[in-house]
Amino acid sequence: QVQLVESGGGLVQAGDSLRLSCGASGDTLRRYGMGWFRHGPGNEREFVATISWNGAFTYYADSVKGRFTVSRDNGKNTVYLQMNSLKPEDTAVYYCAASRELEPSRRTEFDYWGQGTQVTVSS
Repeated sequence: QVQLVESGGGLVQAGDSLRLSCGASGDTLRRYGMGWFRHGPGNEREFVATISWNGAFTYYADSVKGRFTVSRDNGKNTVYLQMNSLKPEDTAVYYCAASRELEPSRRTEFDYWGQGTQVTVSS
């Protein structure tokens, strides 16, 4: 069973950048497709991005396309979410998740979740 821990969140101003990391233990991440989700105040959990087991395929929500980039380093057992041109509406707790589906989509059922990291974007 894989355990996931997110890091890299914080308080930034609109237009700034942040890079979130998701470190894994207990298993090798190359066995999993990965996803990023977020849960903002007053909102339901929202899909952000997915990446296939080998990084060859990525998929983004329309709201972050062109601003966010998901990547992974299986050698380091880590997945990243580079967030540029941040907006106040990006404020949320960000979660990474792992799926046994190697090429996940926004409809994939994810099996394992991290505890989340807070991102706050001020205007």
